[in-house]
Amino acid sequence: MTIVVDKSAPFTHAPVSVQGIMTTVLLALAPATLFDLWLFGWPAVFLFLITVGSCLGVEAICLRLAGRPMAPTLFDGSAALTGWLLAMSLPPWAPWWIGVLGAIFGVALAKHSFGGLGQNVFNPAMVARVALLVSFPVHMTLFVAPHALFGAGSPGFGEALGITFGTGTLDSMSAASALGFIKNELARGIPVTESLPNAPGFMALAWGAKPGSMGETSVYLILAGGLFLMAKRIISWHIPVTVIGTLFVMGTVFNLLFPERFTPGLFHVLSGATMLGAFFIATDYVTSPVSKQGQLVYGIGIGLLTWIIRTFAGYPEGMAFAVLLMNALTPIIDQHFRPRAFGRTSKGQPLPLRGDQ
Repeated sequence: MTIVVDKSAPFTHAPVSVQGIMTTVLLALAPATLFDLWLFGWPAVFLFLITVGSCLGVEAICLRLAGRPMAPTLFDGSAALTGWLLAMSLPPWAPWWIGVLGAIFGVALAKHSFGGLGQNVFNPAMVARVALLVSFPVHMTLFVAPHALFGAGSPGFGEALGITFGTGTLDSMSAASALGFIKNELARGIPVTESLPNAPGFMALAWGAKPGSMGETSVYLILAGGLFLMAKRIISWHIPVTVIGTLFVMGTVFNLLFPERFTPGLFHVLSGATMLGAFFIATDYVTSPVSKQGQLVYGIGIGLLTWIIRTFAGYPEGMAFAVLLMNALTPIIDQHFRPRAFGRTSKGQPLPLRGDQ
């Protein structure tokens, strides 16, 4: 029996594909990732490979259980990108099981339980990060200072295996991220004006010479990758500019009004996962609004929520929580900021035919 499905014109064709878009995003992330792997040494390399490999493995298992073919979904780059972004949001010396559990949370729970690629409501990598942070707060906030690959004091191959697979210890090498340091100092009653000079400076924050996850370092390289995506028209400026701009404005205004309580706007922009979140996470096609006006509202919301969580909540970093909260509001934003349908007026009425004009 042949089933014929009639579809009305017009039809559009574009020289893009899921695999092409994912490959371009991975290429944009590659320089920052390579720098970060060099910056944190072999434990970061092992965790990165485990996390990406686990996401591909969980993707294959989910496809098999659903009775769907492996190709092309397994190799379109979506699962690899989820693992890549998740790895960059983890402490670089976290144990191996953090990467494996993150893959299960992100790919199985946040993606395939909703129906697979294009059906998920929430960003899979951020679901995995938040689930891990809530479940294992100690492991997810145990950072180390940079230990350059092959540099003095950096663990060798065998010692790094011990760190990743649980026979090593990080207690003597743990350090707070820049945001965590300020939050801890405020909790001790030390004002920002006194603690900020002891935190990493703006140049150190920008270059990445500070404790934190891999996505919190190499601001310049992440920014370059984001601008590359904009130049290739993979993403537009609306979400990144509004996320970064809102964070900067909120931080600057409140720092000017209450300098002892609030950190400067530039500190917020250069700290945490601001750049990675603005260019590579918040711009996810599936979980962000369609219209440009909706993207502006979405970006402002992420920037505002990130500042609020960083400033008033218990966690130093708020990007992942902000993205997920705005993911939940994306359908409502799309409802209020619908793009004009082809052949229709802005009010949804059919355009008059040429002969009727």
